[in-house]
Amino acid sequence: MLAATTKLVAPTPPKPILPVQTGVQAQQEEQSSGMTIFFSLLVIAICIILVHLLIEYRLHFLPESVAVVSLGILMGAFIKIIEAQKLANWKEEEMFRPNMFFLLLLPPIIFESGYSLHKGNFFQNIGSIILFSVFGTAISAFIVGGGIYFLGRADVIYKLNMTDSFAFGSLISAVDPVATIAIFNALNVDPVLNMLVFGESILNDAVSIVLTNTAEGLTRENMSDVSGWQTFLQALGYFLKMFFGSAALGTLTGLISALVLKHIDLRKTPSLEFGMMIIFAYLPYGLAEGISLSGIMAILFSGIVMSHYTHHNLSPVTQILMQQTLRTVAFMCETCVFAFLGLSIFSFPHKFEMSFVIWCIVLVLFGRAVNIFPLSYLLNFFRDHKITPKMMFIMWFSGLRGAIPYALSLHLGLEPIEKRQLIGTTTIIIVLFTILLLGGGTMPLIRLVDIEDSKPRKRSKKDVNLSKTEKMGNTVESEHLSELTEEEYEAQYIKRQNLKGFMRLDVEYLNPFFTRRLTQEDLHDGRIQMKTLTNKWYEEVRQGPSGSEDDEQELLQQSGAGAR
Repeated sequence: MLAATTKLVAPTPPKPILPVQTGVQAQQEEQSSGMTIFFSLLVIAICIILVHLLIEYRLHFLPESVAVVSLGILMGAFIKIIEAQKLANWKEEEMFRPNMFFLLLLPPIIFESGYSLHKGNFFQNIGSIILFSVFGTAISAFIVGGGIYFLGRADVIYKLNMTDSFAFGSLISAVDPVATIAIFNALNVDPVLNMLVFGESILNDAVSIVLTNTAEGLTRENMSDVSGWQTFLQALGYFLKMFFGSAALGTLTGLISALVLKHIDLRKTPSLEFGMMIIFAYLPYGLAEGISLSGIMAILFSGIVMSHYTHHNLSPVTQILMQQTLRTVAFMCETCVFAFLGLSIFSFPHKFEMSFVIWCIVLVLFGRAVNIFPLSYLLNFFRDHKITPKMMFIMWFSGLRGAIPYALSLHLGLEPIEKRQLIGTTTIIIVLFTILLLGGGTMPLIRLVDIEDSKPRKRSKKDVNLSKTEKMGNTVESEHLSELTEEEYEAQYIKRQNLKGFMRLDVEYLNPFFTRRLTQEDLHDGRIQMKTLTNKWYEEVRQGPSGSEDDEQELLQQSGAGAR
């Protein structure tokens, strides 16, 4: 009896910590990973040259995402021809790996979105932004998912169960903000309206991912004995836990980073300061994923908080370095995803059903309309800045789908395999449809609006610029380079009487607690640091093969004339 009991409670052997790969197998894995890295970098390099040509030849009417996806399609066709001729086999290298997207590519994109947000307008319009991003995205997901479910039950399209339909509706509701903001910048619309759409687009990505994870969680569980109402309550509880838990974790991490860099002065060693910022940027993602929360939601709110508080505790060198590094990395990650989106047309095993694709496109457009128009009319009752019907139409038209739906569709663990292939193929078609057709229709739409607005405002075509990279490269945000002394801060913020709500709480209590108020000596040291680096760079340039004393005198004369 004792022996039997001992046998029952005997511990199972521990799993090996590392996969056992030695000898030839390990060498093959290393070679495969090396080729994948080489292929990805080669694709990004070609896309960078393409974006440079767009800027050089002033093809501003063409969104970069459209050009990169088109280039990816051409590269995929070229590789397919090479493989057909048996000249090479890059099948494994050109396949997009969802884990690589969620671990390496998506976090920098989301963090940069939160970090580059204009915080004043964001916090003033936080209620409207949450209404659009949370309730609007949920409305769109329910309309698309419910439509697919009931059309399948009616044998009009391929039949999916409730959780799979809702998962697809959730992932396809993620909107790409790049073309949206390009349109609004080209139209020079009200900055508050610009922030509404931009804030909604950024939060919308995180909400869509959480909704998709919610549907996946329900799929993994056995819900056959649970009623529809209980399923809804369980899904709602899971969503609220993921949303608010991840947002709280990201906010807490951002506040801790602000306090650390406020009380530990790393301003005189920018390399250490920058390293600490990079660690805190990725820290909430790993922690949230490790405790079964949403890393994307956590890193988004961490980026918003770190930009609002932590950034102002940095030296001027690190401030500029953070802005440009985040923009560069986010650009490369976005470019990589859009290029592989084009490549996937030839590398992905497809299952195409015309009726399913057409009805999904109709439901996506209808769901976006039900999201935008009713919520905009509702918000107009409470807003001083009204959203006009023309702007509502532009917001609906700008609902492009991008990288996130594509990666989420590959990440879904649906069975059987044909269902996964159908979802993936349909998602790729919808993304390409919105990017190429709606994105390509951006310029005609702007011209149409220009015709209608020709009387009050004349604007030449050269002012319309849809190049996100050129705009980012030509600007350094002054808000992110502000270094205020205690007296300047009080004069600019504290004595303003029109602040209310969170803005007043932030100005009077939160900002002074989490950010360092600089003395005149601190400002002097920061200027000396910047001047020293600039002089060092100039000395190296002057001593180079192309530098000369005549060039130096000419440069000094030009700068003197400009100063006068």
